[in-house]
Amino acid sequence: MMLALAAGLIAAPSVTGALSAQGRLGLLSQGEYVCALPGNAVGTPWVEEPTRNFAITGASSYRTGRGNGTYLLEGARVTFTRGPMKGMKLMRLGSGLLQEVGRDDKLGRLRCHRAGPLN
Repeated sequence: MMLALAAGLIAAPSVTGALSAQGRLGLLSQGEYVCALPGNAVGTPWVEEPTRNFAITGASSYRTGRGNGTYLLEGARVTFTRGPMKGMKLMRLGSGLLQEVGRDDKLGRLRCHRAGPLN
């Protein structure tokens, strides 16, 4: 039993492997996305980063307070391809939850969640 468990863990893909895997093209759910960093156990649990917030407006398009742009959703990986967020990468963890991907292809601390419909 333990040997089978160990073999399964060794065969499991790493986060980096999952990030580099290509997948089907898709679209994020339209709406307002709020981004935050984790807080701490003594203070507030999340620290919102209002300058990182964005809205998905439709057909691979987004907007921020600094302008509009486009993104590509390939499998679970979101890459902002034009506009003020160009170059930023996120990993889709769930239908409305995204987490930043660093230049080293490791998951970062910033998380963005769909907070509601477009304003």
